[in-house]
Amino acid sequence: MNRAELISEIADLTGQPKTQVSATLSALLHTVTGAIQKGEKVTLVGFGTFERRTRQARTGRNPRTLAPLRIPASKVPAFRAGQELKDIVNGKSRQTNWAAPGANKSTKKKAKSKKR
Repeated sequence: MNRAELISEIADLTGQPKTQVSATLSALLHTVTGAIQKGEKVTLVGFGTFERRTRQARTGRNPRTLAPLRIPASKVPAFRAGQELKDIVNGKSRQTNWAAPGANKSTKKKAKSKKR
């Protein structure tokens, strides 16, 4: 799923316009990226944790010449999945159906029962 497909899916689920969903998604990603840059952890309970990790400097090898080369220390983004996400992916539990806040499910049921 790419960004455009994600925006379409969220817009369908929430009933919001795609432009609003796109702006919200951009704001979310911008906020998470800024927090990780500062060294903060961003935890979404049940989904996972985004954090910054530090890689130590190390010696590697050039694959062509096999000559050793120095790889400098770096900071990398990391994601650690939450238990709920792990359970859903492994089939241990099911993802619940999501409805937009304020969506009235009873109207759909009533409409179906009147057709009989």
